[in-house]
Amino acid sequence: MGKWLIPHDNAPAHTVLRIHQFLTSQGMTLVPHPPYSPDLAPADFFLFPRMKRDLKGRQFDTLEDVIAASTRALNSIHLAEFQRCFEQWKQRLDKCISSNGEYFEGD
Repeated sequence: MGKWLIPHDNAPAHTVLRIHQFLTSQGMTLVPHPPYSPDLAPADFFLFPRMKRDLKGRQFDTLEDVIAASTRALNSIHLAEFQRCFEQWKQRLDKCISSNGEYFEGD
């Protein structure tokens, strides 16, 4: 098995000691994450804005309608968009590393 690096953010579910112990026991290395860095979380800088673009301004009558519309929006995201997101994520991580984890604004 190859070496895995897991880029968890600081969500409570990711910082529980039991999770760290399990991942370490499986040979995975956790990559430290700055305390407050939504600019480094792909869900915050890519997925949520992308989903909002497709769902903004719409009203739904039922939870099933919300689920169906959300599923359609997720399925409409092309592979190339995910690839661009990954490249942006790497650039953001590099910028964070080069600034020694200090806060910075903009891309």
